[in-house]
Amino acid sequence: MSESAQPGAGELQQLLQTAPDQAHGQLLAAARAGHCASQLAVAQAYLEGIGCERQAQEAVYWLQQAAHQNEPAAMNMLGRCYENGWGASVDYALAAVWYRRAAEYGSDWGLYNYAHVLANGRGVPRDRAHAFVYFGLAAGAGHARAMHFLGQYHEHGWETPADLGKARELYRRSAEAGDYRGQCSWASFLAEEGRIGEASALLSSALAAAPAYFAAALLDQLKHSRHPELRTLAD
Repeated sequence: MSESAQPGAGELQQLLQTAPDQAHGQLLAAARAGHCASQLAVAQAYLEGIGCERQAQEAVYWLQQAAHQNEPAAMNMLGRCYENGWGASVDYALAAVWYRRAAEYGSDWGLYNYAHVLANGRGVPRDRAHAFVYFGLAAGAGHARAMHFLGQYHEHGWETPADLGKARELYRRSAEAGDYRGQCSWASFLAEEGRIGEASALLSSALAAAPAYFAAALLDQLKHSRHPELRTLAD
């Protein structure tokens, strides 16, 4: 199959969604022929069991093939596999290497994930100053989670002078982009301004989207809110 005959990324995603069983064989053939986007799509299929059985080790193999063709999304996902032990032994240092490479190739998720490991010293020496830089780059690329974390830096004065105005704007943008952390932080600002209805709606949305551990902690906080309307959310 010639490169010109290969499907684009959008076509691959549509094929996986509409005819996963048919898609798997076609994508696997294209992946074996060296088509980078197909390698990434096959890896996704093996990770999620789309049109095939879940085989995380196979996913890692195809992510490696795409990553070595300088595919930033594959680099980032390979980092996640090493960080979480999906199809490979947990290796935080190797995860950080792939996040950094994904960041260097312009992946907003790579920028965010590399910032996160820098901030927490996970696989690399802890370096909040450089984490601040990478969170800023990811936020500038439109990454909602990065906007929230960057807002925390500005709110608390980590590695930069405290600036509640900047924090407020970043939390608002993060919330509007759908990040549940950003929704919580933006809701806190709104509640302090007396905009309780808006704050309540954001917190309800955050509770619906957040993982169980985060939702449980948020509910516990709401039980002690000084705003009766927000305490009712804990019920």
